[in-house]
Amino acid sequence: QVQLVESGGGLVQAGGSLRLSCVASGTIFKIQAMGWYRQAPGKQRELAARIILGGSTNYADPVKGRFTISSDNAKKEVYLQMDNLKPEDTAVYYCNAELKKRPWDPQSTYWGQGTQVTVSS
Repeated sequence: QVQLVESGGGLVQAGGSLRLSCVASGTIFKIQAMGWYRQAPGKQRELAARIILGGSTNYADPVKGRFTISSDNAKKEVYLQMDNLKPEDTAVYYCNAELKKRPWDPQSTYWGQGTQVTVSS
């Protein structure tokens, strides 16, 4: 089995910062990419940021210049540094990993349980 566990969410005032962390564990041969998605009340889940391990990053327009995604490949961890937070960033943030459990397995997508981020005005 594969597990993704997020941490670092919480309540912060507008303009503040939070750092989210996610660690992957279990039967993992290779992680291709990891990302952070978010879902606000009444809205669909959307991409915030994604990183190809050892490669490029991409960000959703609303978070560009404020959020930074990074990873520690050896630890199978991904981080999201969120600065200058706004009330509209309030959402449940989910960690996502695209990986192969074994060399012969197809690449599959796994999700964490989510961590709440609340930004007060």
